[in-house]
Amino acid sequence: MNELFTLLQNIKENPVMYIDKPSITCLDSFLTGYISGLITLGFTTIDSCGMEGFQEWIQERAKTNVSRSWAGIILSYSGSERAAFNRFFEEFEQFLKQKDNSKIQKNEDISRLSEDMSFPRFDIYNEIPSNIKKRPGMFLGRSSITRLDMLLRGYSFARREVGVPPTEPERKFEGFQSWIEDKYGINSGQSWSKIILFYSVDEHEALEKFFELFEEYLNQKKSSEVDENCG
Repeated sequence: MNELFTLLQNIKENPVMYIDKPSITCLDSFLTGYISGLITLGFTTIDSCGMEGFQEWIQERAKTNVSRSWAGIILSYSGSERAAFNRFFEEFEQFLKQKDNSKIQKNEDISRLSEDMSFPRFDIYNEIPSNIKKRPGMFLGRSSITRLDMLLRGYSFARREVGVPPTEPERKFEGFQSWIEDKYGINSGQSWSKIILFYSVDEHEALEKFFELFEEYLNQKKSSEVDENCG
């Protein structure tokens, strides 16, 4: 899967462009969204996404059976988000060197998979007001507005990369950034997640506040659309 390896190289060289800062947690959430986007569209599967086997490899390297993501394991022995971010690329390079060459060759290119195969078919943006709100840990690992932001960025990036237009829920979300800036009177170039986090105690409270604000945003958007149709 050359596209994933190229993306990782680009993130390594310029993390700010993709995930705001060199952070393994942000990288993990971004990649989860990215791979989920490709799986949803049928361009890859969990078993051929380019990261398959890395979780088990990291667990073996760390000699641990603790139920923790590869990002969490690397962070635990790196000391900081930045150090873990840099360590990930070292570990992933070693992983690829040891991985069976025939398996790597098989997954080098993204190709459209047959439509009769079964893949998850849902839009992450459509899950925000329902499932993600009810079960943030299932989608994000823990309640974190930054993780949500990175998940959505990765998902949208994957869709743009393969030339798929935004879904209706994604188009609705596109206006949330400017709405948040207007609501808080801020035009600093900061993302919606950073703005909300700035006015919150922590990541958890910021995520809870996000859901309230997003519901308010959707209600106002719906009201304005009704007014336009009636006018």
